[in-house]
Amino acid sequence: MLIDTYGRVATDLRVSLTDRCNLRCTYCMPEEGLRWLAKPELLTDDETVRLVGIAVTLLGVTEVRFTGGEPLLRPGLVDIVGRCAALGAGGTRPRLSLTTNGIGLARTAPALKAAGLDRVNVSLDTLRPDVFATLTRRRRHHDVLDGLAAARAAGLDPVKVNTVLMPGLNDDEAPDLLAWAVDNGYELRFIEQMPLDAQHGWRREQMITAGDILTSLRTRFDLTPEPGAERGSAPAERWLVDGGPARVGVIGSVTRPFCAACDRTRLTADGQVRTCLFATEETDLRAALRSGAGDEEIAGLWRRAMRGKKAGSGLDDPAFLQPRRPMSAIGG
Repeated sequence: MLIDTYGRVATDLRVSLTDRCNLRCTYCMPEEGLRWLAKPELLTDDETVRLVGIAVTLLGVTEVRFTGGEPLLRPGLVDIVGRCAALGAGGTRPRLSLTTNGIGLARTAPALKAAGLDRVNVSLDTLRPDVFATLTRRRRHHDVLDGLAAARAAGLDPVKVNTVLMPGLNDDEAPDLLAWAVDNGYELRFIEQMPLDAQHGWRREQMITAGDILTSLRTRFDLTPEPGAERGSAPAERWLVDGGPARVGVIGSVTRPFCAACDRTRLTADGQVRTCLFATEETDLRAALRSGAGDEEIAGLWRRAMRGKKAGSGLDDPAFLQPRRPMSAIGG
């Protein structure tokens, strides 16, 4: 098991497959992009699958989510998914999901489903193409909508939509987004903007909070807590929409953190274990892999890394320091 000193057990692995992205979201990176990792720095497909295998077979991981950057930019993605799905011999198959911006998903959704992917989370912050272009600096709104439809048609269920509201841009769209998601059979998740942008431009006083989002939604919908859905390690607080069955989630990572029950461990595209999105320390598994370490030795390194996990993100500490790596280089 991956257990920390606070008794939390990590069973959810987030695997970043690349730091590259084909969008330039204002809350993530500058318009010119970032210095991407060189190919030799990235884990190979074989190394990625081996580390996922160690996590599943030796460390008790039951959920694996592939992230980026944008994971659809990884050439070997479908093969990686298929090989990780095959790790489940003996009834221990991990549940596999993908977080994506949806560009290219219309083309790849059937192959991903056939390979063993269970579900997707697609980022979409607006229903307005002009606002999408302002937020992402790209005119690809229709591609995201096409990707969502293809994911639903392929049976990647549930299809979840991740939305970040930004002041003065899309903060008036919460009710419209929820109505659209309900009409199309998607499960909407609003996420507070987090201090993980490369520009370090995040300001707490400018953030649209979970409370703000719920207030906005309640101008049009009746929201009631989903029965039996204790939050636990789940990042989202879930609400039934107008009595259900549709529901909406609100992830208050800043104002309503779930650190006390966190069950996550993270692997960057260059093979570093991170115990938290906001961690300032990493443990290098890539070096161990490439020096010939065995699976048990690597598992031991991973266990030791998780024992150093802190009680919380530290966002409420006046001395909080934003991580050196931005979100695109950590993985969602």
